Amino acid sequence: METQSITIDIPSDILIALNETENEFKKGIKISLAIRLYRLHKLTIGKAAQLCGLSRFDFETILSENEIPISTLTLEDVMKDIEKLK
Repeated sequence: METQSITIDIPSDILIALNETENEFKKGIKISLAIRLYRLHKLTIGKAAQLCGLSRFDFETILSENEIPISTLTLEDVMKDIEKLK
C-alpha cells in the first residue's frame, strides 16, 4: 500500500500541556480524523479504520466507546429491506 505524508506544525508546548508523546498525539489525530470522516460519510468504516492503522474491530470498539453508531442504516433503509425480504 502506498502512503503519503502530511506535515502539520504543532507548538511543542501543546504536547507538554497534553502530557503526550509525539507518537501518541499523531495516533490521536489519526483516530479523530478517521471518526470525523466516517461520521461525515466520506469514508467507510473499513477505510476509516485503515486511516488510523487499526483493525476494523478495534475501530468499531472506539466508535462504540464514543457512542457513535457503527451502522449508517436509517430506519427507512431497514424497512425497505424488510419489505424486500417478504
